[in-house]
Amino acid sequence: MSDTAAQAAPVTLREAVLAGIREEMRRDPDVVLIGQDLRAFEGPLKSTEGLWAEFGDGRVIETPICESSATSMGVGAAVMGMRPIVEIMFSDLLPVAATPLIQLAANLRFMTAGVGRVPMVVRTRGGDGPYRAHPQNYEALFTHSPGLTVVIPSNPRDAKGLMKSAIRSDDPVLFVENIFLYNAYRQTVDGDDALVPLGKAATVRPGRDATLVTYGRSVRTALTAADRLVAEGIELEVLDLRTVAPLDEEAILESVGRTGRLVVVHEAWRTGGIGSEVISRVAQHGLGLRSAPVLLGAPDVPVPWAEPLRDALLPTAPGIVAAVRSCVSEGGS
Repeated sequence: MSDTAAQAAPVTLREAVLAGIREEMRRDPDVVLIGQDLRAFEGPLKSTEGLWAEFGDGRVIETPICESSATSMGVGAAVMGMRPIVEIMFSDLLPVAATPLIQLAANLRFMTAGVGRVPMVVRTRGGDGPYRAHPQNYEALFTHSPGLTVVIPSNPRDAKGLMKSAIRSDDPVLFVENIFLYNAYRQTVDGDDALVPLGKAATVRPGRDATLVTYGRSVRTALTAADRLVAEGIELEVLDLRTVAPLDEEAILESVGRTGRLVVVHEAWRTGGIGSEVISRVAQHGLGLRSAPVLLGAPDVPVPWAEPLRDALLPTAPGIVAAVRSCVSEGGS
């Protein structure tokens, strides 16, 4: 099958990210892949499928089972002019790589008065999913690190364009692919030169009665809830952050200022999460909400492996429907 035909066929999120990486590796010989089990095993959940066969040992580099050393290797390669993509198998392992990622990669631009750059992508998979493993969501820990961009796409088209933009960025990017969405559905993606800008949210469903801000898997949960609310005459606007650091504050304020109501949803823990930051920024701008903002997220316990417990902890479409209904009722018409 030709590249043109392959691009026209709908792809999964996994395939879309792979296509973005492959295109950038073909375009720029300085793009390399660093991590565990990337060659014959083809990465966790086939995350690097076909890359070793095409680009060989010099561009797909196997490392020992040590996330901190692989990330440190990536920082060194980036400082020396390469554009490494460091694979961390699952987001549960991100804290192991926190020192080189936060203290070295994110800080270097500040420590060198803008002279030093670290054009590196740390790619991982996380969140709840059909494999019922590695469900912890640590993105808020890394959004608290100045100099680090954090990207969490919700669909294949955005995933490809965001990965391409991340690879071309001169600053370090943490790129988290939600496991539940990995092979969940297919979408036609754009061609070779289509980039999705970092730091820009997208309105995936317009509405007039309330704004729901979310990202990752929760975007699809929110869209399901919005479909159900239509029957009640409630038009819910759904804003997909796409990049959670830096936040697209302008898009958030514009939408909430228009609807007058705010609901924030994510699978990560409520305390200290992205949702709290969104609500804080809205409050600081004194928009005069028509009802109190609502935050739906996981309670402050580790997300369990057992399926019934996990499903009881994470936001659901019925829960979102109830929260939006309460906001609209409280705020009046």
